[in-house]
Amino acid sequence: MKKIKNNKTTTLSAIVAVSKTEMGMDYVQVMPDDPRVGLVEPFHGMGYGQMLSNGSFDFTRKKRIRRKPELKKDYVSLSFGSDGNDRVIFVVPSEMRAELPQVLRKGIKAVIKYLIEKGYSL
Repeated sequence: MKKIKNNKTTTLSAIVAVSKTEMGMDYVQVMPDDPRVGLVEPFHGMGYGQMLSNGSFDFTRKKRIRRKPELKKDYVSLSFGSDGNDRVIFVVPSEMRAELPQVLRKGIKAVIKYLIEKGYSL
């Protein structure tokens, strides 16, 4: 059975201030005319914000698509991302730092072997 999502829309009369931080990032602040605690539920995420021609501010969140790794071994995983990037990720406990060169060699060999078996390499 497919889960039905409820869309909740909250309309505000507000002033929107957009400024640059010291790190060069945009900072957007919405200041409602009638501020009340809990008026809008907090959220975080990446997205696209734009000031429209009618003066309103529009923000659309980017959906983060997570995929299961194609290959997952002891300390390495290989993922083919929907964003066009392929990732080889190593996660090694800090106690094993001295063994890191051997772990990297063994892990990358497993990734190469997998890619050859799947026909990604000659």
